[in-house]
Amino acid sequence: MNKDQEKDPLTPDRLKLFKADLHIHTVLSGCAEIEMIPSLILWQAEKKGLNLIAITDHNACHNAEAVVEAAVGTNIHVLPGMELQSKEEVHLLCLFDTVESCKEWQEKVFQKLPYLTNKEDLFGPQYVVNAAGEWLWTEERLLAQAADMTLEEIVDQVTSLGGMAIPAHVDRPSYSLLSNLGLIPPTLAVAALEVTPYFDPRKGFLEWPQLEEWCLIVNGDAHRLNEIQDRTLLKMSHPEIKEMILAFQGQGGRQVVVEWPEQ
Repeated sequence: MNKDQEKDPLTPDRLKLFKADLHIHTVLSGCAEIEMIPSLILWQAEKKGLNLIAITDHNACHNAEAVVEAAVGTNIHVLPGMELQSKEEVHLLCLFDTVESCKEWQEKVFQKLPYLTNKEDLFGPQYVVNAAGEWLWTEERLLAQAADMTLEEIVDQVTSLGGMAIPAHVDRPSYSLLSNLGLIPPTLAVAALEVTPYFDPRKGFLEWPQLEEWCLIVNGDAHRLNEIQDRTLLKMSHPEIKEMILAFQGQGGRQVVVEWPEQ
């Protein structure tokens, strides 16, 4: 390797493969199983061969720091984030490089999230835990509701904090761009879209031709350990937001490879 190559971060032989699931819930999400604690999430991720995951509870990131701490000393990089429900009742993944940025975003979201008390018998308990999975406190605010923020506002503000927004499970019949809006807004400044593990490109592109124009990733939207997915590979230099965006855009040898169901 010559000196020019050493200085060039886009040199293909400097890129690595990251097997990722960027949509994982913890016990903070009332709809998640009690098994979704830091140690077991990381155990399952390692079992699946993952080295990049994101923690994305509904409208909150209280447990993201615990999973980040639990991952110290492992080969798994954890991105803190949340799955935010917009005013249009569309879900978006909001991912950040640091817990501090995620907490700053949390404060903005809570200002736009109506204060309703959670009803555990209907929506499930919302537990905050430490890195060991021990209970710290229970979030009393109902998290499973829409924030008073539009799609465009969310994308713009997440980006301004150095994060990245990804519309979630766009092929789902609820809480998605395609089900709620019927299209992908051409002005929506996102680099990729998430589809469910059940998405079949052969049928999906016939039903939604617009998706062929996008970089698609598959995540588990895991509320149970066995729902964590290992189908998305990102080729990039580091597990960070700016590198992921470049991979979604296919720049400098970076790329995204998804293992689709056999056709």
